[in-house]
This record gives sequence, C-alpha cells and structure tokens, in this order.
Amino acid sequence: MTSGRESVVLAHASPERRVRPRDAASIMLLDRTGGGVRVLMGRRSSAHVFMPDLYVFPGGRRDPTDHRLAFSTDLNPAVLQALKCVEGQPVSDARARALALAALRELYEEAGVPLGQPLAETEAPLPFLPDLANLRYMARAITPPGHSRRFDTRFFAIFADEAKVDTSRVLESRELQDLQWIDVNDLPSLRIPEITAIILSDLRSGLEADPSLPYGRSVPFYFTRRGRFIRTLL
Repeated sequence: MTSGRESVVLAHASPERRVRPRDAASIMLLDRTGGGVRVLMGRRSSAHVFMPDLYVFPGGRRDPTDHRLAFSTDLNPAVLQALKCVEGQPVSDARARALALAALRELYEEAGVPLGQPLAETEAPLPFLPDLANLRYMARAITPPGHSRRFDTRFFAIFADEAKVDTSRVLESRELQDLQWIDVNDLPSLRIPEITAIILSDLRSGLEADPSLPYGRSVPFYFTRRGRFIRTLL
C-alpha cells in the first residue's frame, strides 16, 4: 500500500517493452565531517551494458546469495516496515534484509568499504559481518519500460561516522572508477542518470528538513504507468 496517493508526473517514458524489473539496491555513503555533507559516487565502467560511463552511487542487483548472508545488527524497525510497503506482491522480511545486504555487499565490492565487524574467517562470503542498524531507506525507483534491462532499485543512505568508516580509504574497482566525494549542494558537471539527480534532490531536501535523516521518513517511489513517470510516497 502507498500512503501518498497524490502523484506528480515527472517525465515521459519510452515505448513499453515487457522486461521484468530485477531487484537491486544502491547506497549513498555520506560524509558530514567537513561542515557540509558529501556523498560517494563513481563512474560506471564503459564495459557495462546498463548506464556505461555515468556517475552513480555504489550498487547493483540483488543476488540469491544475499539471502544467506549473516549480519550483526538488524534494520531499524521503521526501515524494515517501509521496505515491505509495496503495491502488489508483499515483500518478506528476508527479501527486505537481502536488499539491504546487497547494498552493503556492493559498496564493498565496488568501493572497498566494509560496513560491519571484521571477520577472521577466510571462508566467509564477506570479510566483515554487515551491520544494518544505521541504514536509512531513502527512495525506490523502477527503470521505465522500453529498456533492455530494468531494475527495481531501493536506495539506502548511511553516515560514514555512524558506521566508523574512514572516508580516505575508498578503492576503485573494475565496476566503479574515479571515486569522488561530491558535495550534495554543489554537484559538479558529472554525467549522471536522471534518476540519480532526482534522488540527490530528495537527499538535499531530506537533510534540510532534518539533518539526521530520521528512520521513519516518507520514502519517494518513482515508477512509470501508461507512459508517465510518476512520484508517490511509500
């Protein structure tokens, strides 16, 4: 179910094609140590079929293995509930957690940032035990029809100081290059997807309303219906 029934048309989508969206997750790692707020972004590899050479937040599709990842601390109850708030088929607790775990896994794989307790076991899927407690659920967006690949992406945010992340230690990967800390109020002339610009605008608005980004905030949901790109609230 959605609570914000009044929708805003943002743009027109391309002609529809029957490609089912796949679950995905993206994460905005936020640095607020310098007086303002910066977010980590990087350039997608030119080898990518989907959005090559564009600057995005770390993220990717949910893998089946994400359901089996152990974690140290669960999601905030308000975040878990919001992740389960959908139209159509309900989202289980396990699927909601797997989306959050996918975001943390992708952050590590693409930027070398572990969010959780270090692990000594070499056979573990990740070298850390993910900590989900400080994740905020910021937005949900479904790629419009007409694309060869479509994703149902949940966008998360976390403050680096809460997660005890050293912001000087981020590592480029084959998937995400030229990592940069971008001031959320002074976006340079980077090539970014339209939805990323929209999510950044939502982030700025959220920080202005309450710099702590409360866990129980309303979550914008972007999707296309009958050729219209629509915003509503979860």
